[in-house]
Amino acid sequence: MQYVELWYVILFCMSFIFTIMYFYMWHRHFSVYFTLVFALIPIENLGYVLLSQSKSLDAVTSSIKVTYIGGCFLILFIMLNIFDMCKIRLSKWVRMAAFVLSSLTFLEVLTIGENTIFYKDINIRETTGGLIVNKTYGPLHTLFYVLTVVYFLLSFGAIIYSYKKKKDVSRKIIVLLFIPEAVSFFLFFGGRLITDRIDFLPLGCVFAQFMYLLLAHRMCIYDISETAIDSLMENGVTGFISFDFDLNYLGSNRTAAVVFEEVNRLTVDKPLSESKKLEAILKPWIMSFTQDESRDKYYYSKGECIYLIDINDLYDERVKKGYQLVITDDTKNQKYIELIGNYNAALEKEVKEKTAGIISMHNNLIRSMAMLVESRDNSTGGHIIRTSDVVELLMSEIMKDREFSFGFGLDDRFRDALVKAAPLHDIGKIAVDDAILKKPGRFTDEEFEKMKKHASEGARVLHSILEDTKDEEFKQIAENVAHFHHERMDGSGYPDGLKGEDIPIEARIMAIADVYDALVSKRVYKESMSFEKADSIMMESFGKHFDRRLEKFYVAAKPRIESYYRKREQKYDGFSENETV
Repeated sequence: MQYVELWYVILFCMSFIFTIMYFYMWHRHFSVYFTLVFALIPIENLGYVLLSQSKSLDAVTSSIKVTYIGGCFLILFIMLNIFDMCKIRLSKWVRMAAFVLSSLTFLEVLTIGENTIFYKDINIRETTGGLIVNKTYGPLHTLFYVLTVVYFLLSFGAIIYSYKKKKDVSRKIIVLLFIPEAVSFFLFFGGRLITDRIDFLPLGCVFAQFMYLLLAHRMCIYDISETAIDSLMENGVTGFISFDFDLNYLGSNRTAAVVFEEVNRLTVDKPLSESKKLEAILKPWIMSFTQDESRDKYYYSKGECIYLIDINDLYDERVKKGYQLVITDDTKNQKYIELIGNYNAALEKEVKEKTAGIISMHNNLIRSMAMLVESRDNSTGGHIIRTSDVVELLMSEIMKDREFSFGFGLDDRFRDALVKAAPLHDIGKIAVDDAILKKPGRFTDEEFEKMKKHASEGARVLHSILEDTKDEEFKQIAENVAHFHHERMDGSGYPDGLKGEDIPIEARIMAIADVYDALVSKRVYKESMSFEKADSIMMESFGKHFDRRLEKFYVAAKPRIESYYRKREQKYDGFSENETV
């Protein structure tokens, strides 16, 4: 075997070994261009081996065509790999155009020996040193050189740009890309200046393979997304189960099989329904996800462990292929959340209890303040308690009529605020002179005029007392009840002579309770009136004194109101001015 032939055989064997090493290292995230480089270099080197062993023109021509497989496509794939590893995106049309140009060039190569468009002439001659091949290049061979130069220049441009501008590409990888590219460029265009007996390009390709093996090792470290997934898969923390759109099982890892033991009974490409137990758990989750992608998280308990199941679309490149369930142990988080939840519940309970205590104290303070004012009035003992209770009875009937209550905006908050405000309706009497307030008989006209001022004075007092309260609804209702509970629907009331709808609804309700209690209660200037007579007066007053629309609620509440007064009469032996509660 001559030294030239031995040279090419050694290079071919080295390239073949490097390719085997690459496929041993191969990882699914390696670029297809990277893999094609390793696949084409042994083919190109094989062409040089065959060329060195050729004894006829046909054999030489065929061997040259094999070497051009690498010549036309290898440099293209190296360029595309450089762009890919430098994270410079080329459009699909640019990549396709480059591949078409390389393919057309190779089609021209296939015409060698048939016409003169690529090689004008090719012949061989025997010498003592071996077979000499003489080639005369045709016009389209120039296109091959131009294309090769363009690919080299684009590759160098991408490498230089990435080194200067791109911070997301490792400088070590850029250097490992540059060195074989520079060596190949020199050997491709300058190798024949050394000797025309040996082609140094196969050496450059083998050297590129060696450098690319180093690149492959580095790529496994720098591809964060893939190394992260690999780590998750291997360390047993995260589980994965995949299904296609028809819920056929695609695969899972060991962690998933530990969490869902039924996975071990599934067969790849077989439907999830193979395991009824697993189908009952997983299918509702997946179906919910298909209807609403925001419903992608579920919890699964097994023993003392709580697992978070995160459902995602399964992608192949950018195409959705099915569903992937990602399983993570969320026990610590859930126990922490439970601990926080229990703490919050206890805190909330404590806050509610303290708030209830404050509200109770506030309500008692309001009622005590009203009773303190009432204690100055000899004629109305227990009045504030009874009227407040009657207001509550009336409101219970009003709230049953949804149409009426909705029309006036009466809700549970309004009801509670009115019942709480009712005891304050006569608080303005605090400003009335004792001589008038404690008079043991009827008022003179002048005294009555002074007494009537208690309504507007009550509103003023409450406005001052409740000025800083955050409960605006209660504040307004309390002021309105104090101010307008003596107004009449026909406009004959006081202090402002309001008429009809101008009177706030809370004051209209308060007026019914206030007058009824005055009729059936004993005062220093009169005896208590019978329920029958009081009811007769009340019924005659609807439409004049009281709002006609409230009549049906008074009628509905009347049995309970009378029962309430009878029980209090038995308990306190009548409603005297000395009654205390």
